[in-house]
Amino acid sequence: MTPDNPATLPPTEDEPLALYVHWPFCVSKCPYCDFNSHVRDGVDQARWRDALLLDLAHEVAALPGRRLGSIFFGGGTPSLMPTATVAAIIDAATAAWAPTADLEITLEANPSSVEAARFADLAAAGVNRVSLGLQALDDEALHFLGRAHDVAEGLGALATAQRSFARVSFDLIYARPGQPLAAWEAELRRALSFGTEHLSLYQLTIEPGTRFATEAAAGRLVIPDADTAADLFELTRAITAAAGILAYEVSNHARAGAESRHNLAYWRYRDYAGVGPGAHGRRYGHATQRRRKPENWLAAVDRNRHGIEVEERLPPALQASEALLMGLRLREGVDLARVTRRTGLPLDALIDRRAVAQLPELIRLDGDHLTVTEAGMLLLNAILPRVVRADEAAAA
Repeated sequence: MTPDNPATLPPTEDEPLALYVHWPFCVSKCPYCDFNSHVRDGVDQARWRDALLLDLAHEVAALPGRRLGSIFFGGGTPSLMPTATVAAIIDAATAAWAPTADLEITLEANPSSVEAARFADLAAAGVNRVSLGLQALDDEALHFLGRAHDVAEGLGALATAQRSFARVSFDLIYARPGQPLAAWEAELRRALSFGTEHLSLYQLTIEPGTRFATEAAAGRLVIPDADTAADLFELTRAITAAAGILAYEVSNHARAGAESRHNLAYWRYRDYAGVGPGAHGRRYGHATQRRRKPENWLAAVDRNRHGIEVEERLPPALQASEALLMGLRLREGVDLARVTRRTGLPLDALIDRRAVAQLPELIRLDGDHLTVTEAGMLLLNAILPRVVRADEAAAA
């Protein structure tokens, strides 16, 4: 699909494309998780491989001639995918789109010994980066989070991952109920000692529809208050910065050059294709969304040769709002001139300069570049509604 109005929505063929592949199945559902993940007794693996390839072919037809900068297998638990399916998708994507020399292929994995045993095969299939869901370095915390592994098994999987893949990241969840600052500091310093170049560090949030939401509503689960959460956030950024693993995004920390190229494509508001149940995409000013329930997605692919439920042109104001709300999560900030070129909206339609000027310690405008300061990142959710004008226009 090409832009409806090339004068206001210039093509972005010069920027590498990102591909997201969603595998929706998990062994069990974690109590904090609101992702599109499902537990099934059995999966017809051949049917799923063929359906994912058909869904991918639809995106290839809509985005001809592009370069491919990243592939991300997310979920769910994509480390449960057969290696042959992973390899088939990588082969199809790289045959259709010219891969960049530094093509990043990430797969999310649970740190179980069973899945870790397949890491070498996944690396041979082309995966060169793994994102490991350790979530905690404390057995009691792992039990609370509903994780099937313990610390010893998780660290064994991490060691296997570091032997198998060129790049390794892992996740931790903090701001857990009753977690003291000193305990989190010790856990984080231990995490840094393992030598990975990327960490995703998320505060525990209570998401609607999860088991934790039910527990919180009943008063059986209380997460840290705002002041404690702020102290934990600032401590996290100070410790990682001192270790040379800077927060390049609100919750993501990396050494220079080790940032997730795939996630940067989202935050920089570049085109990305999404295939598989519930996957979202952005291409040439259009949004796509696949059917969420696995069985409904499969039926749609059988019927239409793709799983799209919604495909729509995004108004320029909504595109600008998305670009700003995503980009201001980054330490590097947003190039407003690029947003103007992409949407046709002038700078004063994007941001409220007066509001920015009133918050010099929190957000700064330097020419056409808008950046949230380190102090501002703690208050990001409060800052954005004040300064992002495109957000108001998009909601109108």
